[in-house]
Order: sequence, then C-alpha cells, then structure tokens
Amino acid sequence: MEILVAGGSGFLGAEITRVLAAGGHAVTVMSRSAPVAPIPGTSWVQGDVTDPESLVIPVSGKDIVVDAVQVPNYPMEDPKRGYTFERIDFGGTKNLVDAAKAGGARQFIGLSGMGAAEDAPYHWLRFKWQEEQYIAAAGIPFTIFRPSWIYGARDVSLNRFLGFARWLPFVPVVGDGKMRINPLYVGDLAAHVLAAVANERAMGQVFELGGPQVMTMDDIIRTALRVTGKRRFLFHQSKPLMKAVATLAQHVPGRPLTPDAIEFVTMEGVADTALAESVFGLRLTSLDEALRQYL
Repeated sequence: MEILVAGGSGFLGAEITRVLAAGGHAVTVMSRSAPVAPIPGTSWVQGDVTDPESLVIPVSGKDIVVDAVQVPNYPMEDPKRGYTFERIDFGGTKNLVDAAKAGGARQFIGLSGMGAAEDAPYHWLRFKWQEEQYIAAAGIPFTIFRPSWIYGARDVSLNRFLGFARWLPFVPVVGDGKMRINPLYVGDLAAHVLAAVANERAMGQVFELGGPQVMTMDDIIRTALRVTGKRRFLFHQSKPLMKAVATLAQHVPGRPLTPDAIEFVTMEGVADTALAESVFGLRLTSLDEALRQYL
C-alpha cells in the first residue's frame, strides 16, 4: 500500500512510520521540514495541514492517509504563533481529510484522544470530537483511534519525570498523583495502526486504546524509577499553585508551561479496549516490559 503519514517526523508519527515500513508498505512522511533522522526505506514530502494547497501533491496517489499531526510543543498551545488545537488538530484534520478524499485515498486513519466528546470539560477534547465528526461525515472510509496517555523512548512526559530523577533527590508531581490512566506504549499504538490498514473490520470504527494496566500517575512514576534502579520520593505540588506558576510561565519565551497544560497532565483517561481487542486481538505491552525494552 502507498501510505502517507502526516506528522510522520513527530513522536507518534515516526513510530507509526517505522512500523508501517517494516510491515512492507511504501510510506511517505509529510511534515513542514525534513526529518532529522529519516527512517530507512521511507520518503519525505513537504506539507502543512494548515495550508490546503500544500497537501495536493503529498496525498496524490496515496491509498491511505494517516493523520499523526500534533500541535508543536504539545500540549502547550501558542496562539500568537497559530499553534492551537482548533487550528491544527481540528482545522488541520479537516484540510487533510478534504485533500485525501479529493486525491482518491481509500482509507483515512485518524488519531483522536481519550475523552473526546461534544460536552467534554476541556476544549482540546471537544475539538478532537469535532474532528472525529468531520472524518466520519466526509464520505471516505475511515478508522479512528482514541489513545490514552502515550509513552515511549521519545516522549516528553514520562521521560521528563526520569530527567528530574537524574538530578534531584525527588520527582515533582503535579496534583495528588491519584489520577487513573492505562498508559499506552507508542509501539502498541503503531501496531494497531498497521493492523487497521485496509482492514474491513476496522472501517467506520472508533477504537479506544490503552495499555493493559490501569494505574495512578504515582504508580507509573514509581514503576519507571524501579526499572531504572533509582530511589526517589514523590514531591506532590498543589494543582492550584502550579496553575498560578503556569499563568506566569506562559508569558516566558517558548511558553514552557501553561495553565491548560496543568489541566492536561492531571486528566484521568481510562480506555475501554474491548472493541480493539475483539477486532485486532493484539497483545498490549505492560509498562514494566516496555520500559525495560527502551530505557
């Protein structure tokens, strides 16, 4: 299959690209700039989901389009630079779907998010729901995945906690650390995307994806510390205090932290994987096992 992975140079997209290429598909990565470390056996084309005209050539001749585009510096939005969930996640997806349909693609695979809903408490989840609705109504065969909290060798979340552990006698945790999630290994997400390619049972479906264990954030960090052989205590930071800090930090160049990002990292998100298990039957990797593979 000729497959285009939009956002294929990012954390999610690069792993999806690697797995699709290893599965024997001809994969083209689309991004605004060339990948720093191209994946062998793949090609690259320039394109920007916020610019519809730039998508015409990338989607031409592609059987399948995978949308793995994320807001730069995810999940920190930067409205002054146009890096918002509305413009990139929702608007960008609309542009990419339209281009894929016009280009004759036979399947569109979209990555949404756990908790996407019309009345979700956070705007990024409401925009995810809107992009799902647009995909479903576009008239092109589609498959949508709603992943839980994703981790892997290139993530900027779990690895950040481990970075603190290298230099500090403690690991700072926003909130009480009791939010429940089933963390999803990025390799498992990519494996499900591969399994969805041209899979009639996956067409028109929305799959929640999460790992095999429901854990608290404290459990996740403690597991990572144990695997790396480090002993650190968890220093919980008041969520209201951190939002106050973020209110100031969002005005620093580069926007290292925003109040919405504090909400993002303290969200609960337990995926119901029953449908994905019945259709794909793929084994899900435990946190402990995945960490031992790449740390």
